Amino acid sequence: MPLTISSKGKKHRFVVEVARTVDEQAMGLMNRSSLDPDRGMIFPFEPPREASFWMKNTLIPLDMIFVRADGSIANIEANTVPLSLQPVYSAGPVAAVLEIAGGRSAELGIKAGDKVDWAR
Repeated sequence: MPLTISSKGKKHRFVVEVARTVDEQAMGLMNRSSLDPDRGMIFPFEPPREASFWMKNTLIPLDMIFVRADGSIANIEANTVPLSLQPVYSAGPVAAVLEIAGGRSAELGIKAGDKVDWAR
């Protein structure tokens, strides 16, 4: 599914997998050895809620982008540590969490407050 992040007048396009079911969300991007720079996975929540993620069985660093119901980015946890059991939290209730390759947010200048747009 296409997804766009608008940041400083630029649009960054990604193709993301959608983790809708409990099983898909539990699996996430575990056991993958790579993630292309224009790919990712989104975890939608209905209704929005506070979210926490960990990196158990995730072999590559990820940027976790926590997205509010209005599409704005609440916070970004950049370059999460592979295989870590340390939880990563949203800054308040979110409607989705977007995972992209570790370091991409900084590389593209994506920050809290930027807008994420995807077909829900």
